[in-house]
Amino acid sequence: MANERMYEKPKTIFLVEDNKADIRLIEEAFKNSAMSHEIVTVRNGADAMAYLRREGEYVNSPRPDLILLDLNLPRKDGREVLAEIKSDPYLKRIPVVVLTTSRNEDDIFQSYDSHVNCYISKSRNLEELFKIVRGIEEFWLETVTLPRE
Repeated sequence: MANERMYEKPKTIFLVEDNKADIRLIEEAFKNSAMSHEIVTVRNGADAMAYLRREGEYVNSPRPDLILLDLNLPRKDGREVLAEIKSDPYLKRIPVVVLTTSRNEDDIFQSYDSHVNCYISKSRNLEELFKIVRGIEEFWLETVTLPRE
């Protein structure tokens, strides 16, 4: 199994996050990964959809294996981005993990009603955030079988 992983193409993690500090922390947490990966980051919802639809400057962008989506984004809210992803026949099978500071019950219900794959409340504690990212990596990138494009 370990030898098989050496020859797999790197996983593309699409991080949609506007907070620079959170971006740095999440990228740092993934640095310790044994799995080959690439993190692509955009900082607003409009760019997220342009990337996913391969529009404009994103025309040659790789399809992500996993989307980490914040809810509170400029230009297009994360709730709208999630609803658009899950209603698009080409995008809907990409796993989306909402990774947000919101613990609002309405946000949680709305996210699951929009078919989010997982909802995680971010911790401001560095150790907790690293634990969350390791859990995401272990489950979504190592354990599950992801759909291919």
